[in-house]
Amino acid sequence: MKPTLLLALVSVLGAATLRSQSPDTPVDFNKARQLFEKRQNGSTLTTDEEAYIEKAKAAREAQLKKQGGDSGPPSEGIDWRRAQELFRQEQRGEKLSDEDQKYLDQAKEVRRRGGRGGSGAQRKAPESMKPLTDMTADDKYEGEDGGLYGKGSNEPPESLKKSAGSALAQIKPLDAGGKPSDSGKIVLVSISMSNATQEFSLFKQIADKDPRKSSQLTIVDCAQGGQTMAAWAPPDGRPWGEAMNRLQRAEVTPQQVQVAWVKLANAGPSGSKEDHLKQLEADTVKVLNNLKQRFPNLRIAYLASRIYGGYATTGLNPEPYAYEGAFAVRHLIQKQMAGDAELALEKSPLLLWGPYLWSEGERGRKIDDLKYTQDDFGGDGTHPSNSGREKVAKQLLEFFATSPLAKGWFAR
Repeated sequence: MKPTLLLALVSVLGAATLRSQSPDTPVDFNKARQLFEKRQNGSTLTTDEEAYIEKAKAAREAQLKKQGGDSGPPSEGIDWRRAQELFRQEQRGEKLSDEDQKYLDQAKEVRRRGGRGGSGAQRKAPESMKPLTDMTADDKYEGEDGGLYGKGSNEPPESLKKSAGSALAQIKPLDAGGKPSDSGKIVLVSISMSNATQEFSLFKQIADKDPRKSSQLTIVDCAQGGQTMAAWAPPDGRPWGEAMNRLQRAEVTPQQVQVAWVKLANAGPSGSKEDHLKQLEADTVKVLNNLKQRFPNLRIAYLASRIYGGYATTGLNPEPYAYEGAFAVRHLIQKQMAGDAELALEKSPLLLWGPYLWSEGERGRKIDDLKYTQDDFGGDGTHPSNSGREKVAKQLLEFFATSPLAKGWFAR
């Protein structure tokens, strides 16, 4: 098995962050993955960066051999090129044969076992977790209190409402060059991975037919399968080119994009809550900075965390990581309010919560009747089925059409 093929699958399947088992050669596999993706995207690496990738390959090969012991060859004979292509087919929604599905499931299991050893292990979720919107200021989850905006509140503080009012007032139809025009467009884009494009593409279908939607609003799904925050973080990352192509096909320009929906997630999260959120937040800050560079008239980014992950059968994004992503959203909003330089409005759009999509499976949540059953997910328990997509799409539509923090541009 070639190391480069292994790293490619680690990137695509979203293997958890791993650490070399040798104390003499510690390797940051997140750093190695980012360098590998940078090279795959056509960037030239320095000699030191190339050396770091080679070091990571050697450490990963040594780790797999050690995990395999005497039971068989490294990675149990998996052809990672084949597994990678099957995974891409699955991500595109293509139906796999029984034989191919079994092979892919075996590859995922090998990858999952590799990702659960050492300091990068995935934690087991508590028996019950309260939706963030149901938690009070006195409730605690690993030291965090409740409410979307903290202190038990699901409403933004007055200072943020004021900032939101200012940003909303600036959203107006623009011509192709970004100048105000009565015949111009307001463009809403989505940015994230497979779950997001599955959900947002259905939202676009129902929103385009909804009488409340402004005729001057163009909705473009730029989210893409496999393209998590880590993939969007490089300014020249692969998903940006496809996003620009989608805008062109929709006959709108980057200058007309004024609103974004960004769903926070990275593949294969691992370790403690602090480790998980530190990486997710760092990647998302880069994505937000890239958004502002790509779309100079972008005013607001509505952030979202994942849907319920309690039915997950793989390590792609199980609980408690799916749940904890909401704290990353809240932290970023709070950091921007506190004056974080990297999130200043010159570098980032204004950050607000979009609809909160997590509910504790069939137990639901208090703010509404949203529940997730196993039928709302595909075979991996992570990607939504048609019914799961519909639940998220309806949440998005009602938020954008009715929230005072969004309806001004949605329903003009």
